[in-house]
Amino acid sequence: MKVFIAGLPLEVDEAELTAVFGDFGPVKSLRIIKDRETKESKGFGFVEMVNDNEAKEAIRCMNGASYYGRRITVNVAEDKGPGFNGGNNNGGGKGGFRRN
Repeated sequence: MKVFIAGLPLEVDEAELTAVFGDFGPVKSLRIIKDRETKESKGFGFVEMVNDNEAKEAIRCMNGASYYGRRITVNVAEDKGPGFNGGNNNGGGKGGFRRN
C-alpha cells in the first residue's frame, strides 16, 4: 500500500522516515519530494509498505500526530492512474479527468 505524508518538517530525511514507518512494518520504498533546483524537501512524500494492514496501522497512529512540532497528515495515496502523467488511456492526457 502506498501512503502519502504531508506536513513533513524540512529537517526529516528519508533514512529517518524509513525508520519511523519501519516501526509498523517493512518499508518497500520511500521518497521525500524535493525541489528540483534547491534539492530541499517540499514537505511531503510517499511511503510504500509491504503489508496493507501495517500501512493502515501507520496511518491510524500517525495521521494528525506532531512530528518535530509540526502536525502531519498521513493517508492512503491516491492512484492518479496513467492518464495523470499523460499516458494513453483514452483520456487524451487531460490530467486523468474523464467525463462519462
